[in-house]
Amino acid sequence: MPPVVLALRRLPQPRLTGLGAGLFASAVMLTLGFLDRLLLDGSPVVYGLLFLPVSALTALWVRAADLVTAPIGVPIAFAVGVVPIAGGSGGFGGQAMAVVTALAVHAGWLYGGTLVAGLIASVRKVREMGRRQHLVRTAAAAAQGPAGVSAGPSAAAGEAPGAGGRGPASGRTPRRRPVA
Repeated sequence: MPPVVLALRRLPQPRLTGLGAGLFASAVMLTLGFLDRLLLDGSPVVYGLLFLPVSALTALWVRAADLVTAPIGVPIAFAVGVVPIAGGSGGFGGQAMAVVTALAVHAGWLYGGTLVAGLIASVRKVREMGRRQHLVRTAAAAAQGPAGVSAGPSAAAGEAPGAGGRGPASGRTPRRRPVA
């Protein structure tokens, strides 16, 4: 294997909940916003460039069950982190107008990071669905036994193997349709 792949496999693989992923992205972007303001006088290009990998990491580290939250949490994190670099003066109203203006002016970075998170989450979801389908096919093939012979009379009747005649493969009794 290439050394890059081996290095990537050694990276931590945390699994964050949806809320945890949003908090992670928001905390990192707020920290990066303050560092950008301190070191580079609030450079929006640097902030936008740093937003892209944070979006990717958020989408990679969120749990499979919470994948839909990644493209929702990263724009919120962008908005939280833009507060230090937005500038603004004149109290709360001036600061709020500066944040809204910064969000409008730097919408390209916002859309780009959201797109990165959405694409990564979508690919992960498709791969997860493929894995599940493969497991179902493997379990069905194992239940068929060698040479396609069914595992017994209950399997032939549409029941789960080993169910002993206790209902269909899903474990639930079928619903009756009303007679019209």
